[in-house]
Amino acid sequence: MKKEQIFARVRGFVRDEAGAVTVDWVVLTAALVGLGVAVLTTVAGGATSLAGDINTTVGSMAANVN
Repeated sequence: MKKEQIFARVRGFVRDEAGAVTVDWVVLTAALVGLGVAVLTTVAGGATSLAGDINTTVGSMAANVN
């Protein structure tokens, strides 16, 4: 390849914006996954506590049936 052809290919690669949309989607998806993990971490403690309270309440009801 000639030097001019190489530079023309490099310029074409630099000017091509087709991959920019893919990068945008990857960043958006990573942000949504991060947000989901943050919400899950925040809610997990409360859900575990609530599940324990429900278990205690249902257990005491079953004990009082007889």
